[in-house]
Amino acid sequence: MELCRNSEAVPRIFLAALLWPVVSAGDGKSQPNVTCMHKMRLQQFCMKTLFIAALIAVLGAGLPLTRLTGHASTETESFSEGFYAPETIEWKPGPPSLPAGAKMAVLEGDPTKDGPFVMRLQTPAGYRIAPHTHPTTERVTVISGTMLLAMGDNLDRSAAKTLNTGTYAFWPAGMKHTAWFDDATIIQLHGIGPWQITSVPPADDPRNAKKLP
Repeated sequence: MELCRNSEAVPRIFLAALLWPVVSAGDGKSQPNVTCMHKMRLQQFCMKTLFIAALIAVLGAGLPLTRLTGHASTETESFSEGFYAPETIEWKPGPPSLPAGAKMAVLEGDPTKDGPFVMRLQTPAGYRIAPHTHPTTERVTVISGTMLLAMGDNLDRSAAKTLNTGTYAFWPAGMKHTAWFDDATIIQLHGIGPWQITSVPPADDPRNAKKLP
């Protein structure tokens, strides 16, 4: 009963099992007979058996709690479901870091905060985004239309890449690039927020243009 009531009893039983032969042997003046030795070994065996059983019981009691805690953590971290048919997407004006005329729809997460996000950008025909960089990897999927992309320090438009409908592309953080759209286009961006854009040079940032008189 002490095993169930007090967790300190387990190491005491183990210590008793180890010290039993020393205590039972006395001061060495008298040697136990065969019957005594048999009893001593039987008692040691019982002690060790009790210790093992108690240890198994303690470990077994902890496993369900661990599983329950892990399950609760998984439930807490799970995201809610989201289904977006094209006609159900709610479009809003694009962010101030982009030229006026574009529309944006956030499908998952919050691109202004830490964590994963998915958003779409809808551009009209003739829309152009000035040269800029991003502090994180840029990941783009063309949902409809065509995106033209010039990259590198020179931004050679004659060597621009054509991203047609269905194209997926990504490029590293800090890569200077510019994009334009001859026709109405929808692109999807996803990554780890916060999503930020830095115009090169800064004077081309639409947010700075609004501050001019």
